Amino acid sequence: MTTQPAIRKAGQPATVFRVAPLNRETTWSLMCRIAARYGQEPGWLLGNWQWTNYQPRHPGGTPRADAEVLLDRDGRALLAGLCRVDEEILEQALPSWRPVEEQLTEQQRPGTAGGLWRVGGTVVEPTAFGCRLCVARRSGQAVRAVRYAKRWQRVCERHHRWQLDADVDHGLENLDLRESPEVAQAQRQWTGVERRARRVGVEPAEVFGLARAVVCRWWEQALGWGEERIWPARLHRLAGGDAAGRFWWWHAVARDAVVFPEVVAVADALLDPAMEELAWADSGREQIRPRSTDGAFCRELGERVGRPWLGPLVAVDYDGPLVAGWLGTVIRRRRGVGDPDGRGQDPWWVSRERQPVSTGVQLRLLAERENGTISWRKAVPDSDRALLERLLDEAVQMLGDVHVHSGRPVAEASQNMLRLLVRGSEILDRALLEAAHGALQAGVPPQFVGEWGKIPADLVEEIARRGPAADD
Repeated sequence: MTTQPAIRKAGQPATVFRVAPLNRETTWSLMCRIAARYGQEPGWLLGNWQWTNYQPRHPGGTPRADAEVLLDRDGRALLAGLCRVDEEILEQALPSWRPVEEQLTEQQRPGTAGGLWRVGGTVVEPTAFGCRLCVARRSGQAVRAVRYAKRWQRVCERHHRWQLDADVDHGLENLDLRESPEVAQAQRQWTGVERRARRVGVEPAEVFGLARAVVCRWWEQALGWGEERIWPARLHRLAGGDAAGRFWWWHAVARDAVVFPEVVAVADALLDPAMEELAWADSGREQIRPRSTDGAFCRELGERVGRPWLGPLVAVDYDGPLVAGWLGTVIRRRRGVGDPDGRGQDPWWVSRERQPVSTGVQLRLLAERENGTISWRKAVPDSDRALLERLLDEAVQMLGDVHVHSGRPVAEASQNMLRLLVRGSEILDRALLEAAHGALQAGVPPQFVGEWGKIPADLVEEIARRGPAADD
């Protein structure tokens, strides 16, 4: 028979087991582990509090693992009694353990334990699944736990695991890092980067945020980099040896783990005064000149991330967070241009449109693609759509010039008609390849692209490998 604590609504509950909190655990995670200790589902405990709102859920109705609860004074006392841990200890361990009486409804009955539901990421910082082996070692329970963890704190070095974000319902908690020791090494290197950032008066979170935005943009562009070898190999290792069957799913879920070593390397480089001097020299210093695609700054950055060929590709990404953001701001600041009190002089600020798309959004778009409900405008980049629209307009105009009832002599009229038809056909073929490239980049399986466009399989592979055809 399952042993249950005798919970009394009006007083301190009698309990059997002591369940200690984990460091920086969410309060809701602790409550779930208390229920699990008694062999019960989490909802078994909820009736002991009066809730002012509903438990957060994913669009499909599944309860969110990153849900958080804020408790009033009586609610905190009740939970402390349930887990048999002093409130002082809970306050030290649980970041959300703080007074929230002002956030609770005025209609709550006096003397009743009250609680408020929130999403964890909106309360403190991003949440991640804990390592179950660490949870078992610490508490004796091999159950799920959710903790507040910054994005540079996701490696469990003891058990070689990457702890995934807890805000997505994708069924995974951790990734196996045993074949990718460079990821754990990057976390150790981040400690020095963090100290360097603080010494120069910059918040480490800002440095990491910019570096992550830069590298995640590279991650999306790398699908067209023929020289790239590091990320595909690392992605396949983290996927258990083969990500091909669910490539786009793994591309979204494992992204932060795959790019983490490069994020740390970029953050370290951007804090180096020597790199700023290279950027300043490339700009012409006081003499303004166009930035070269073979500039010393981008060339050195490519070397530092283990890709000597990357420099020219980085240099021409004019609208990215590196060139338009960090580089542009550093140069403007050196020249005394812009508002010194505004964001225009902060090289570490990343605008909303340049921030990485979350894993949840990527998976939702992937599901929409699979269901055929995502639109071309949402899935295909603006530059690709603009090129395709231009080609189609040009083809329409070209074919519109064909006059069947031309008054010219037969030979001249036939020659003109055939010339226009051939040129229009060439433009439409080009548009076909551009549309195929856009579909592949948007995640449509290659076999479907080939079938729909009547394109041979080897040509589909070439389009996916080389990217769109060069502009005329």
